[in-house]
Amino acid sequence: MTATAEPVSGQAGGAFAPLQEPIFRTIWFTSLFSNFGQLILGVGAAWEMTRLTSSASMVALVQTALMVPLMLIAVPAGAIADMFDRRKIAMAGLGFSILCSVLLTGLVTFGYTSPWLLLIFCSLIGAGVALFSPAWQASIREQVSPEQLPAAVALGSISYNVARSFGPALGGLIVVAAGAQAAFGVNAACYIPLFLAFFLWKREHVPSRLPPERMDRAIQSGMRYCFHSGPIRTVMARTFLFGLACSAYSSLAPLIARDLLHGNASTFGLLLGASGVGAVVAAFSISAVRDRFTTEAAVRACVIASAIAMAVSGFSSNVMLTSVGFFIVGGANILTMGLLNVSVQMSAPRWVTARALSLFLSSVTGGIAIGSVFWGQVAQKWGIEITIVASAVATLLTVVMGFLRPLSQTSQADVEMVEIGRDPDVALDVTLRSGPIAIEVDYIVDPAQARDFYGMMLKVQRVRKRNGGFNWSIARDIGDAALWTERYECPTWGDYLRMRGRQTQADRDVQAMADSFHTPDARARIRRRLERPFGSVRWRAESPDPHHDNIGLLVP
Repeated sequence: MTATAEPVSGQAGGAFAPLQEPIFRTIWFTSLFSNFGQLILGVGAAWEMTRLTSSASMVALVQTALMVPLMLIAVPAGAIADMFDRRKIAMAGLGFSILCSVLLTGLVTFGYTSPWLLLIFCSLIGAGVALFSPAWQASIREQVSPEQLPAAVALGSISYNVARSFGPALGGLIVVAAGAQAAFGVNAACYIPLFLAFFLWKREHVPSRLPPERMDRAIQSGMRYCFHSGPIRTVMARTFLFGLACSAYSSLAPLIARDLLHGNASTFGLLLGASGVGAVVAAFSISAVRDRFTTEAAVRACVIASAIAMAVSGFSSNVMLTSVGFFIVGGANILTMGLLNVSVQMSAPRWVTARALSLFLSSVTGGIAIGSVFWGQVAQKWGIEITIVASAVATLLTVVMGFLRPLSQTSQADVEMVEIGRDPDVALDVTLRSGPIAIEVDYIVDPAQARDFYGMMLKVQRVRKRNGGFNWSIARDIGDAALWTERYECPTWGDYLRMRGRQTQADRDVQAMADSFHTPDARARIRRRLERPFGSVRWRAESPDPHHDNIGLLVP
């Protein structure tokens, strides 16, 4: 559904208000250096590939190599960031990227590089960035107040795009003056200030009262939440298709500079710099756009503008005209991605924020990585001009998704975590590994309200599934038309306790509406059952229980 535009509270203080927070300010400024390094790496790798091979598909694969790790590693990285100290995870990712950048610099300096070796090291550096990114983005909520979150996210985009404004041009100059190895060395050096900023951050890590989930369970629960959350699922689909369609302009930019404009690495840097300037201008307007328009209307306008500018760039042989096209595409694309990023952050509760952002990042990079391979093959066969125009047409067609799956405007208040406030009754010596656990809830509902109640329980179903429930069902008693029983399962007692701790205000509101159908003079009965309960049975009273845990520590 499409909601009306709703001003984001807490925008007072302007777009730069989050910079008043010392830790956010420090990390933001050092992230500028990191973004400069990443963009200089991209320019150096892409131009080095044009030196090593004349294949258009191999040049396009440079962007794929940088993006594929973000697509593949972002999801487990998001789970790790939700499970452990985000500061340490961010440092680990940055440290790995620094190490790989130093090794790549050495290999290129001593002449041991090759097209495939270059792609491998681009992927390794991208893997470190993929581990860092979800931890960093999720930690923004810990550095600023909730009211400043949209502005802080916008500033994150501004940081990247300030670097995009000058980084590519600087990278081109570095490559021309000192070679690709100098660009790779500068990349490694630019990561160091951000690493030190996280190292010096005295983050207060509040561990959960429950042990961390297993990695596979954490990934599964994050994916289940996003799949059963309509707003997030829509953002993921729209993001992937948009990245898939519009990736030609960035992945083939070196060939646009070389073949269409007959330029060199400086020309390539100029185009990316123009794109970055447009992105900076657009990033400053994210908060204002969210205040004045619905997210859906803004995204549609940006997609149309991007498609038109891409088509102009495909037909142009003039450096200035192509630069204007890149300026518009850069601004429209970053505004689109910024709006979608804010939508994810505003739609995800704290317990799954990093995983939701990692899936968003995976959608972005997955679309761009796959699209880069596809458009590279098209360019190899049909030429650069036709490929860019075809990509523009495909981008324009993604507007159709806006009519089929429109974006919704969400509120941060809806995903604030709430305490249930009461502990479940426990008479068995269950441990966190005990299970499966079956939960049954009885409702006594006036038969005249059966249809409305059933419709409300379908909303309850979505809440249970996205928070961790399996095999949900609703049944009506044949002998008593007023009696309904909701049933769902959790794999273990620990999973059930985690599910109870994931309640948001929006979830509580849905449950309250379902409870309102319950006959006032009847009390809902909740049963929690241990399936396959042989572990709770002792043949002798003195038999030891090797898995016994202090049950008082298990109940939140």
